[in-house]
Amino acid sequence: MEHNWFFPPHDGVRLGDLAAQLGAELRHEADAGRLIHNVAPVYRAREGDLCYMLSRKAKVELDTCAASAILCDASLASLVPSGIAVLVTPRAHMAFALAGEILQPSAMRPLPVPSETDGISPAAFVDPAARLEPNVTVEPMAVIGADVEIGEGTRIGAGAVIARGVRIGRDCDVAPGASVQCALIGNNVILHPGVRIGQDGFGYGPSPKGGMIKIVQIGRVIIQDDVEIGANTTIDRGTMDDTVIGQGTKIDNQVQIGHNVRIGRHCGIVSKVGIAGSTRIGDGVMIGGATGVNGHITIGDGVQIAAMSGVVSDVPAGERYGGIPARPMKDFLRDVAEMTARAAARSRKKGGNDE
Repeated sequence: MEHNWFFPPHDGVRLGDLAAQLGAELRHEADAGRLIHNVAPVYRAREGDLCYMLSRKAKVELDTCAASAILCDASLASLVPSGIAVLVTPRAHMAFALAGEILQPSAMRPLPVPSETDGISPAAFVDPAARLEPNVTVEPMAVIGADVEIGEGTRIGAGAVIARGVRIGRDCDVAPGASVQCALIGNNVILHPGVRIGQDGFGYGPSPKGGMIKIVQIGRVIIQDDVEIGANTTIDRGTMDDTVIGQGTKIDNQVQIGHNVRIGRHCGIVSKVGIAGSTRIGDGVMIGGATGVNGHITIGDGVQIAAMSGVVSDVPAGERYGGIPARPMKDFLRDVAEMTARAAARSRKKGGNDE
């Protein structure tokens, strides 16, 4: 890959120091002085790069690898070619994520538009009744409404709109083009470009004259500390109660979260998931991409939902579900195996009839 000027390499971190920060064991102390400048995939890593290996499937990629160091489990260390330093850790994926944060800190948050401008841009509009702590950055064309409160170290991106009365904590990033209304947002929250927080929920009642009558939506959105919300995701405000996103939860791009949904702490929700109104989701829940979740159901703590599933009823804590309708994973896999066997039998029968 050609030089990437968007994320230039780090000036360099000594491999010994990096190993200490990652909690990894450097296999040969003689390699401690090597400088690591960047992260890269195994197959195209070059001198100065750090990469990681999770399984023996990556062995073929080592043929073109010229990395300075590789993170891997002890069971894979013998596969690493001589000349490449080995950092041994049972959690190579986590260690690689931490290394990326050290080597490319600017990539951890939405990139600022005027890269060298801090403070309030003269091209932004900030209502005189808004209250901003010191060291808040407001980029050009952003709009900050009356009675908004924004904490120290927060950046409001170009063209973002923060509506009247919103509260945003400290060290947050609201990326360009995002909009926030009727919301209380904690500290260290990241909202990526195009996020929509606090708009009307989808609520209508039948009209005696035909059609539908809009149900008023007067709740809020509460986003707790350390939440990250991906580009073009929408989170509706509650009808009369609150929509809540728990501490540390990470939400991918293009997710729809309906009114009155309550999501617990440290959940992971992948792209294209749709969660209908008044659903309750526990702590540590992982939901795969393109899954649909019915409204007014409860998903217990620690549940894992496979991608492209349809969750139509409650899921007990700790379960792994998949399929449409979603069911325990062992049942889903058995059903898939049976359908595959039937299809193969029909194909064989058809082939025999053709003869």
